[in-house]
Amino acid sequence: MAGEQVTFDQVAAVASGLQDAGQPVTVEAVRAALADDGIDAAANGIYKHLAEWRADHEKAPEPPRAELPPALLADLADWARRYAQDAGAADRDALARADSDMQALLDAGNELEAARDDLTAQVAGISGERDDALASLAERDDVIERLTAELANARQVAMDALVGKAKDQLAIEGKDAQIADLRAQIERNVAAQAALSDARLTAQMELVGATTARDSLAAELRDVRALLDAQRNKR
Repeated sequence: MAGEQVTFDQVAAVASGLQDAGQPVTVEAVRAALADDGIDAAANGIYKHLAEWRADHEKAPEPPRAELPPALLADLADWARRYAQDAGAADRDALARADSDMQALLDAGNELEAARDDLTAQVAGISGERDDALASLAERDDVIERLTAELANARQVAMDALVGKAKDQLAIEGKDAQIADLRAQIERNVAAQAALSDARLTAQMELVGATTARDSLAAELRDVRALLDAQRNKR
């Protein structure tokens, strides 16, 4: 997008070169020449400097001197018609250049409007993604809370089971089978606790990932808003 600042000296140098080469000095011609030099200037900036340059370098054309040619009256009438056409040619050229400059400014304004609409659409899309991420994060928070409650309940159940089995074991001495069964139940309870701990760790990792994604989306939203503000300030 064109938006690079251009100085009066840069525009004046290009305009003088076009004038010396006998080429029309218009906004588009100056902009094309600047682009060849690697300068992507805005049309409205060129127009402002070009108007100042024209005030000093393009004087109002002087009409041709009305001298009677050494010819008959019929030739004199034809010469008068040609004179009138030549006298108005400079004004027509100036009007054509003004029309060309105005069209260039209109085109530049349309480009800025399109860029603004594009940035607005990007901001709306990022806002929607942010809202989705926040909703997903809230759902994961609910899952983590539920898993934490289930883990606490499972621990309590396991402890109650361990205490009950320990009491039974003390009451039944010498029964190896019951001892083995108690040991197996304890091992299963320990395995269940380990599984619940793994589930809680997985949920916590997902929460960290969701939080990171949310922060990243928020940072992108701030960058896009800053870019939109910059484009509005340039306009």
